[in-house]
Amino acid sequence: MSTMDVKSWIELFELVGVDKAGRQRWHAEFERRYPEGHQSFLEWLGLDKAHIDEVRAGSRKTA
Repeated sequence: MSTMDVKSWIELFELVGVDKAGRQRWHAEFERRYPEGHQSFLEWLGLDKAHIDEVRAGSRKTA
């Protein structure tokens, strides 16, 4: 069994029709509703702290 990573997650989103703009909206809503969960999710995907901070900051701008 392979592990989930960012590439796998993006592929899964694309398979179900979620494009880049949709993923950005998803992150923004995740950050707005569940900031601690968003942090945990990004850590689970294996992102480093700098990348997590970047994704979360961008998500707050989009929301």
